[in-house]
Amino acid sequence: MSSTRQSAVMVGVCGSRASAAALQWAAAEARRRCARLRVVRTWDRQFHAAYSPAAGWLTPDQQRGAATAELTAEVRTAFGAAVPDEVAPELAEGSAGRTLVDLSADADLLVLGSGSPAAESVGPVIRACLSHAHCPVVVVRPAGQ
Repeated sequence: MSSTRQSAVMVGVCGSRASAAALQWAAAEARRRCARLRVVRTWDRQFHAAYSPAAGWLTPDQQRGAATAELTAEVRTAFGAAVPDEVAPELAEGSAGRTLVDLSADADLLVLGSGSPAAESVGPVIRACLSHAHCPVVVVRPAGQ
């Protein structure tokens, strides 16, 4: 029996300039491959910045709402109001590194953006994905870096 799974390029987004560059690169690559583009934004109800006062923490529903709004804004910025059918925005709950690694099992390529100025300096999410993803990983830097 043959599989009819469509090829998929997955890009992790977070609202940063590097993330926007990765989304643009991934969209072009998905078009070249005639693949579906999965635009993934993670959120983690367990994460709170240690330096922020507990009174300012968002509830899980507020966190989900903020992540949804950020994902929608990034997709609209990249594609305009008419998002192509082959683009699938996805909101996924969990820590970014672990969640992207898990989701990469259903992707042919994972694309991430890095704003780190030094090529050898990447953050923990990119390190986790480079070490454990189930598919090749491409790291994109914004123009000028």
